[in-house]
Amino acid sequence: MTLLSITYALFLLSVLGIYWSFARQELRLWTLLIASLVFYASLQVAYVPLMLIVVVINYWLGLAIGESASLSQQAVASLSEEDWQFAQQDWNQRRLKTLWVGIILNILLLISFKYVPFLLGTVGTWFNLADVKSSASWVSASLVAPLGLSFFCFECIAYLIDVYRGAPATREFLPFAAYKLFFPKLISGPITRYQPFLTQLQTQTFPKPERISEGLWLIACGAVKKGLIADRLNIFVNLSFDNMQRAGSGDLWLATFAYGLQLYLDFSGYVDIVRGSAILLGFDLPENFDFPYFSANIATFWRRWHMTLGDWLRNYLYFPLGGSRKGLLRTCVNLMIIMLIAGIWHGAAWGFVVWGALHGLALVLHRLTDTQSAQFPWLKSWWQSWPGVALAWLLTQVTVFTCWIFFRLPNLKDSGWVIAHLWGHQADAQFVQKVYVDSIGLEPLQLAIVLWVLVALMAVAYAVNQGLKLQLSWTMKIMLVPLCLYAVWLLSPDGSPPYIYFDF
Repeated sequence: MTLLSITYALFLLSVLGIYWSFARQELRLWTLLIASLVFYASLQVAYVPLMLIVVVINYWLGLAIGESASLSQQAVASLSEEDWQFAQQDWNQRRLKTLWVGIILNILLLISFKYVPFLLGTVGTWFNLADVKSSASWVSASLVAPLGLSFFCFECIAYLIDVYRGAPATREFLPFAAYKLFFPKLISGPITRYQPFLTQLQTQTFPKPERISEGLWLIACGAVKKGLIADRLNIFVNLSFDNMQRAGSGDLWLATFAYGLQLYLDFSGYVDIVRGSAILLGFDLPENFDFPYFSANIATFWRRWHMTLGDWLRNYLYFPLGGSRKGLLRTCVNLMIIMLIAGIWHGAAWGFVVWGALHGLALVLHRLTDTQSAQFPWLKSWWQSWPGVALAWLLTQVTVFTCWIFFRLPNLKDSGWVIAHLWGHQADAQFVQKVYVDSIGLEPLQLAIVLWVLVALMAVAYAVNQGLKLQLSWTMKIMLVPLCLYAVWLLSPDGSPPYIYFDF
């Protein structure tokens, strides 16, 4: 059951009908939990027990961390000042140990399913161990990672750390299970926290017409992004990179440009459908994208791209490492660490490590440039001028789109070949005919114009949304929804590919 399907539409309508027919919160939560299990079972039924076990373990770990804090407060009245200090220290140590147990268990779960073949293959290659490489191939072929595992584990770690930092641990299992398995966000996020979910649950009312239209509008927009645009771009991107030895340098640049747009539209389209579905169920999920390709520096790009992942990295890695409070050198080291982790989180391949390292290096260079600009007012003024902003935007986007090559081709042999042939490489004589004319019906120049028109439309949307602060009325949205959905049904390519971030 994919989000862009008639099956999901019928499923969502059924869940909405049952969910809002109940007045009691407990029955609504049971509806959410059962619906989420059915949704996940339609994709990977074998892993439903595993996901439930992980939810139970993290629930009990949260209770253990929270209970220790409450016990320390109860003991204050019966202990002397000195004894209380020792007891407090002991309780804090136990809380910290429990937290580390939870973090390690979640990380081990992630490593076991996603990184064992990669680690075995790397060790086997480095030390030329044929048996280890054979084991890596067998594990890779036999073990399929649960969908959404990375998002799932990051949310569990965030919950445990929040409880350790003072957030109340939930004593009711049902709300926690419904939150962790909430079907709209279960597979690819956005990454959410438990406390906002619980707050919304406690104040939930049936959505007003304006909210219903907003939810349907987001679903329609997500369907257009994914079905009409991203899936069309996917045809050209796959043909180009699957036949990259026959492509010319211009074709490789065009495919890289198309892939960057496809990735954004595919993932942001998914999040739109997720957020729209959640709104119809009475929940507000956080936004994950804020026009990232109009960022004028790499730091702003990461505040606008996959925003919930960026928020997780800042709150649970960057700040605990010291953030920018311990000097410029330590700040640069911290930036490299979190981006390397971001790269590894996306996939078990060296290409993702390189992608993370390049983004880390870009963030370090941006931080150094900012530091120098602060010391020279004329340099700061130049970067804030129109030519400076334009140059900064161009450098940022060239960096981002070039790095997408390692994201699309995580095998370093393939991505290295593309990087080495971005200049001065001639295409095979039949490449244009087979890929452009026969497959997509456009010449290379025509396709380039289409892509830039797409960017221009995004720029108009950005200007209207961010600059003019204009929004369509809810009545206009509700009228456009059926037109958008009909266009997707009529014009989307056959055999819609899965969402790209399902792999992560």
